Amino acid sequence: MSVTVERPQVAPTALRLALVLGGLTAFGPLSIDMYLPAMPRMAGDLHAADATVQLTLTSFIIGLAVGQLVIGPLSDSLGRRRPLLLGLGLYVVGSVLCAISPTSGVLIAARAIQAIGAAAGLVIARATVRDRYSGVAMARFFSTLMLVNGVAPVLAPVIGAQLLNWTSWRGVFVTLAVIGSVLLAVVALMLPESLPAALRTPARPVAVLRTYAGLFVQRSFIGYALASGLMFAALFAYISGSSFALQDVYGLSPQQFSLVFGLNGVGIILAGGVNRRLVGRFSEHALLFSGLLLAAVSGLGVLAAVVFGLGLVGLLVPLFFLVSAVGIVMPNSTSLALADQARSAGSASALLGVLQFVIGGGLATPLVGLGGPDTALPMAVVVAGFSVLALLVSVALNRPARTR
Repeated sequence: MSVTVERPQVAPTALRLALVLGGLTAFGPLSIDMYLPAMPRMAGDLHAADATVQLTLTSFIIGLAVGQLVIGPLSDSLGRRRPLLLGLGLYVVGSVLCAISPTSGVLIAARAIQAIGAAAGLVIARATVRDRYSGVAMARFFSTLMLVNGVAPVLAPVIGAQLLNWTSWRGVFVTLAVIGSVLLAVVALMLPESLPAALRTPARPVAVLRTYAGLFVQRSFIGYALASGLMFAALFAYISGSSFALQDVYGLSPQQFSLVFGLNGVGIILAGGVNRRLVGRFSEHALLFSGLLLAAVSGLGVLAAVVFGLGLVGLLVPLFFLVSAVGIVMPNSTSLALADQARSAGSASALLGVLQFVIGGGLATPLVGLGGPDTALPMAVVVAGFSVLALLVSVALNRPARTR
């Protein structure tokens, strides 16, 4: 006996949905990028080593991973709204704790709390897109989200650097708390539930573990998830290492660094716009391969620029194309990974995000910090290594026949 399941009757317009979900997925870039220009100053203020300050980024990544693993299945069981509203409230609390942290240890713990709240925005935004779209329409919507998300890395370091002109790094976290509060109000008023009760699954521990285990052995999912995770690792190597490399090694001021960082964010916007136009004309798999190839070649260019001393311009050009490739890789890998996960979109979105942030933050960020603040070589090696590995994994595991 077949059961007909109706979609939610009240739906926001595509533009409004893109803006709201884009704001939710921008939590990650905002929470990371806005305080990057302040990291050297934070180290002095808290009397901590540079490597210790970088742990605030690592703890945020770990919090994102744990939060997504928990919130994803909860959203499959309870619907999207309740876990999202709870997560946004937790984000605001964590941001306030960051602003008043007296020591680096307290700040590291507060960043983890902040990250668990931010995880709700990331995982539920992807799941909501899967609830409402499929096929080429889903890939195009994810490309639209990349246009919105691209604004975050453009504006975040610029805002952070400007805030440092009249306040301390603590003011950056106060600003994040305000942003979280605004998004909490917007979601409460403007984002309806997207998962009908008939499609919800119980969040029993055994069932959740079975779902995650099934995703891990699903080649069509894990191949795209690993490719995006390794690409994220290359991106996070750049994010965590560029603040020290470009300021301490190449002599940029915090304001100059924020402009360079923002320009690379423009690359994500441009690439996302190009990808949106090409989806439907070319297969998502072909577009994903093209983005990964661009990232691998650019990563090797970054390494060559540092090893052969090609100067600041020689480094910034391949960095721009490396970051721009994210606008092609992420929407296509996400769409392909979630294509067959209609009944477990929250769990699949969570595992996708976990692989991205665990590989990116858990592996790439500590590796970048090993060489100290006086050399850009560790960043270059990690960027090149992970971008090439992402391409190789995609070639090995992702089959063109899987595309729609």
